[in-house]
Amino acid sequence: MSDDTPWLSADELQAWLHLAGVLTALPATIDAQLKRDACVNFFEYSILSGLSVRPGRAMQMAVLAQLANGSPSRLSHAVSRLERAGWVERRQCPGDPRAVEAVLTDAGMARVARIAPAHVREVRRTVVDVLTAEELDQLRNTCQKLLTVTAPEVLETIDENRR
Repeated sequence: MSDDTPWLSADELQAWLHLAGVLTALPATIDAQLKRDACVNFFEYSILSGLSVRPGRAMQMAVLAQLANGSPSRLSHAVSRLERAGWVERRQCPGDPRAVEAVLTDAGMARVARIAPAHVREVRRTVVDVLTAEELDQLRNTCQKLLTVTAPEVLETIDENRR
């Protein structure tokens, strides 16, 4: 029986280990800052900020789950917590009575406005300010390629939010 596993070269292994390190450390760093400064986690902030930039500050729950990179169940629990805080409401989608959308309230928008400056400073400190403009372009292009393989629906949602 032969082993035809395409093992990683030394360079490939180093690239993978560095990526795995970032995938572990960066979310924990961002999450800690948000919890410390805003009493929300990164997933909840992703929901709030995602809604804040949408027309009418509303988005179907299924699309929001993709954008926030969470399961429908996890999203539902997080939205419930945000509802209790008065930052989000659920309502029937105007165009599809079977679907539910989350809507950012005025209080939620005010919360995003308070949270965003410290969050942006942390994103700058940990990512943006340590890379050159060329490296940021490379990072974006690399992430687009990886998302095409791992989560094309997330890439599509990101692209839709740029329009």
